[in-house]
Order: sequence, then C-alpha cells, then structure tokens
Amino acid sequence: MAALVFDAGGLIALDRGSREIGALLAVATESGIDAVTSSACVAQAWRDPARQARLTHALAGFLERPLDPAAARDCGRLLAAVRTSDIADAALALAAQDGDTVVTSDPKDIEHLLRAADRRAYVHRV
Repeated sequence: MAALVFDAGGLIALDRGSREIGALLAVATESGIDAVTSSACVAQAWRDPARQARLTHALAGFLERPLDPAAARDCGRLLAAVRTSDIADAALALAAQDGDTVVTSDPKDIEHLLRAADRRAYVHRV
C-alpha cells in the first residue's frame, strides 16, 4: 500500500493549519494509508512543542523513519551522487517507496533525489 510521505515543508504546513494538507492527511488516514516522515524532517520542523500542538498531534500518527547509522551513510552516498547537501531531503527520498506520494515544499529538489534513489513516487507540492 502506498504512503503519504511528508518533508519538513509538509510538516510545517500541517503545523500552520493548512486546510489542504490537513484534508489530504485526513483522507489518507481514513483510507488506511500510512503517513511517513523521517527524523531529519522532524528536526527541521520541530521548534517548540508548547506552540506546535497541531504538529505534535499529527506526528503521533506518523511512522517516523530514524536516521540511524545505515540510513546516514545511505544519505551521504545519495547526496554525493546528486551533488547536493540537504540531509533531510535525502532521508525523505530514501524513506519514500514506489507509488508513494511525497508532500513537499521543494518539489524540484525532491524529484531530483527521488530519481537518483530510483524511487517512483508522486510529488505533491505544498
């Protein structure tokens, strides 16, 4: 089953109360579709949990892929291959699977990383 994969921009949109992204997540959840992100993306979006109730609530239902030693090395190889440096974007591209939909504020970079990682995912711009 395909997942809905959020980059930091997607998480920030949820936190800011984007109706479009909130509705997208609600439909996915109701349909049994997993919401996924990476710990690196959470690190970019997480600032003050006392002021981020929406994000805190949303993340409780997410599958968060950790940036463990193996994932960190995979990110480094992917970044070297595409000659960019955004660890969170690389971690997100590697968390995505074929058929997933990636929710991103940076579709150009994500599409480039997805191609390099040989992932056939859809991209939804925030």
